[in-house]
Amino acid sequence: MTSTEPADPFVHYDVAHGVATLTLDSPHNRNALSSTLIRQLRQGLADAAADPHVRSIVLTHAGGTFCAGADLREAGRAGSGGTPDVAAADRTHQMIDLLRQILETPKPVVGQIDGHVRAGGMGIVGACDVVVAGPRTTFALTEARLGLAASIISLTVLPRLSPRAASRYFLTGERFGPEVALAHGLVTIAADDPADTVAELLAEFRECSPQGLAESKRLLTRQILEEFDRHSGDLAAQSARLFGSDEAVEGMTAFLQRRPPSWARP
Repeated sequence: MTSTEPADPFVHYDVAHGVATLTLDSPHNRNALSSTLIRQLRQGLADAAADPHVRSIVLTHAGGTFCAGADLREAGRAGSGGTPDVAAADRTHQMIDLLRQILETPKPVVGQIDGHVRAGGMGIVGACDVVVAGPRTTFALTEARLGLAASIISLTVLPRLSPRAASRYFLTGERFGPEVALAHGLVTIAADDPADTVAELLAEFRECSPQGLAESKRLLTRQILEEFDRHSGDLAAQSARLFGSDEAVEGMTAFLQRRPPSWARP
């Protein structure tokens, strides 16, 4: 780890019994998708993919939030080009690379969730091969409430979520629970004890050959990746444009100040 990394990692990496577990642990911002968290998560995925002893990967979290979405404090700062829209473009490409890496990793990636999932975190959920959600899980696509749109994460969420549910939750930003997520295809299993359920799935994966798992996953993600590559450029441009807009600045500022945005005031 370089000297620019925090003393305490935002993503913990552990390997045991052929399973690499990546635990999001950035409590100061509720596991928001900062540049540091994305970088460490991508490194963990790369390490797990390269380790011949790892058969499957579990992506989970510490604390009551799986992922709060984009780090809005970081999003409000200018990037290397000196403007928020340039910074937004940098973050957008980081997110595209992360989601594509999850899809391309030749080992099953299991989301083990028992906490809140918001905005960009939904993209990670959509990219996972199997998702087990516990009773404390809540989901929300909150971008429209901030003057944004779920641009990049639509690449992995829309292939999972039923069209009618997508229309409702993309447009309203309202919360929904694990049973609704299960009914509309976003999660695989809604479980009272997600850790136990994930352990059962991992035992099933151990019965499969590495080649069988890799080639089966390739079949499952082929169409998603084709659409991903077809649309990611346009969606990246949309995302960067929206993050630099006056409405998004107002939406993100209002969120951080814990007040209603101007358009929501009576």
